[in-house]
Amino acid sequence: MLREWTELVCRELGVDPATVDRDALLDLTKEVAHGVTRPAAPLTAYVLGLAQGAGSAPPDAVERLTALAQEWERKAAETTGDR
Repeated sequence: MLREWTELVCRELGVDPATVDRDALLDLTKEVAHGVTRPAAPLTAYVLGLAQGAGSAPPDAVERLTALAQEWERKAAETTGDR
């Protein structure tokens, strides 16, 4: 179902489905939702899409944002004493 939905959305928006790394994006939003806050996940994905469309996103944008979310979670745990 997810593959079909992705293909439908891509077709609707004129995006080549082969350019969408679904698993990497899902991993990114999972890390953001759990490491930062749930509402930040779709917002992050949207901003990433804007950057991609504008040509300003670096090639490793997904990996960099994933690392930022993981670091955010680590720092939050240190601040609250959760380890």
